[in-house]
Amino acid sequence: MSNYKKILVAIDISADYETVIHQALSVCQSPEELSLVYIPVSAVYIQPYLYGADYNVIDDSDRMARAQKKLDDIAHKFGIKQKNVYLKAGDASDEIQNFANEIHADLIVIGTHGRSGIKLLLGSTANAVLHGVKQDVLAVRVHDQK
Repeated sequence: MSNYKKILVAIDISADYETVIHQALSVCQSPEELSLVYIPVSAVYIQPYLYGADYNVIDDSDRMARAQKKLDDIAHKFGIKQKNVYLKAGDASDEIQNFANEIHADLIVIGTHGRSGIKLLLGSTANAVLHGVKQDVLAVRVHDQK
């Protein structure tokens, strides 16, 4: 495998992110080469499905603060520097693609559930990233906790 200089690790803090981070660490020289990003689903993206709801009561700030705290804890656990930890808002695949370009990543590591059939038709962040970037992508199979 190539020696990647800048690796972007996109995780979902509510899923099996440890497997994804371990795989990223296995292809890099040190945790200093890793940038960690999490893009939570924002209320902005679910508002069309909340017909009749008062949009002014939807406040992501508390949820985003909790996500940032968890992301910081994850980075500390794996030795990833705080300056390389990012919480973004927006469409996950778009944000990952744009951010990978912004930081000049040469590898994106992302988890995938490897779904098939009807679930595949519903869309996949990993699939959208894979087909929309110029960087190499390492899709790490993660399993849902049951």
